[in-house]
Amino acid sequence: MSFEKESLDLVLVPCGLIMMFVYHIVLLYRYLHYPETTVMGFENHNKRAWVERVMELNDVGNLDLPLSAISSNTSAATFLASISLTLSSLIGAWIASNNNNNVFESDLIYGDTSKTTMMLKCITLLICFFLAFSCFVQSIRSFIHANYLISMPNSNTPTYYVEVAVIRGGEFWQLGLRALYFALILLLWFFGPIPMFVSSFFMVVLLCYLDSNSTPLHYFEAPSKLRGQRSITTMVASYDN
Repeated sequence: MSFEKESLDLVLVPCGLIMMFVYHIVLLYRYLHYPETTVMGFENHNKRAWVERVMELNDVGNLDLPLSAISSNTSAATFLASISLTLSSLIGAWIASNNNNNVFESDLIYGDTSKTTMMLKCITLLICFFLAFSCFVQSIRSFIHANYLISMPNSNTPTYYVEVAVIRGGEFWQLGLRALYFALILLLWFFGPIPMFVSSFFMVVLLCYLDSNSTPLHYFEAPSKLRGQRSITTMVASYDN
């Protein structure tokens, strides 16, 4: 019976992780080659249009709304980075304690509950939280850099620089979220390999729905162009009259 329980961890846990990794590899391929089919590619398209409008506002000195948007993203990334670091510290303290292997050794947990497996669970969960913390910190760094570029006075900052900073901040944000998704399924591994495998399956199904985009891209038109078209239309109408 003990051999069967250990074999369950050796089979279900790798299958759950492979399922998650394969999904994210496919998602990465779609993001690089067919970005319009993913939510991240759809958001990046909208962010580029937002940056173009922001740089137009920079010419007239109206930067309250753009800087407020960047500040909101920075605050959200800071909050998630703080949570990831706090959970990492708690897990590290729990590993260092003397009773860290007695909590999940109940007979109700159908799986391997040896000390080696428990330590492996803690280490992998700790790595996920550290990775999430690092990604959110890099996201904060990119958003702060975008803030400096947008608010730079009396400059002709290229729009491309701001686009790269904003999109890179969003990409690090997504990587941090993916690390938290992996941490969630690894957390359920403490309750046995069956909950971990089931949660991996449902996580992939949910992410397939959340990461897919079917909304057509909207190509935003600059207000200056709209004003130009309206003025031309007005001139033509007055000439006809």
